[in-house]
Amino acid sequence: MTVGFVSPPPAETPSHAGRLLEPAQWAAAGIPLLRSPRELVAGLHTRHRPGPATSVVAVLGPDERIIASASFSRTNSTPDGWECRNVLLSQLRRIVPHDLRRRRPSRTAVLLCCREDGSGWRDEDGAWMWGLRDACILHGLRCGAYITLTRTGWQVLGEDRGGRRPYVGGPAAWGTRPESGGPGDEAAEEGGPGRNSPGKKDPGHPGARRSTTAR
Repeated sequence: MTVGFVSPPPAETPSHAGRLLEPAQWAAAGIPLLRSPRELVAGLHTRHRPGPATSVVAVLGPDERIIASASFSRTNSTPDGWECRNVLLSQLRRIVPHDLRRRRPSRTAVLLCCREDGSGWRDEDGAWMWGLRDACILHGLRCGAYITLTRTGWQVLGEDRGGRRPYVGGPAAWGTRPESGGPGDEAAEEGGPGRNSPGKKDPGHPGARRSTTAR
């Protein structure tokens, strides 16, 4: 007589729902307010001229001036926060040294995400918020603002601050010029979540389209 053995059901894939931040969680995270969000957005827009499905991560000094920044493409519309964290961490490591030896962060990282329309919160934003917060912890930075840029303008998520200019596809803001960077700015291959397929780079590989650092 053969005694049957019933195999246990396969373990379920861990839910990705925990790796995103809801608007209320983001609002309660103590994100520092930008003194001049429009100036920051205009500076990043002038420096990188990002299109839809492009993000720009920037590191700000205590005076809120841009120390360094990098742009990269987003190819996955429903990323997991872990993927976002890896992408952002790789970009941060490329443009600034970590501040893990400091007792308190002195620099702040902000993220500008561009898309065609819809400046309000989406699941995609929640994943990138989670990734930004985690990447900042691992790089010794303060987690800063999350900003969306669309065809109709910009919006700081979690705040009631936004404007119509600059916007995706629009001209550089009048009278605005990059605070750093120049002819020596380096260009690299695009990359981002969703590119983890055979023969391609994994999500954590540096893939900035353009990066700038203060000199």
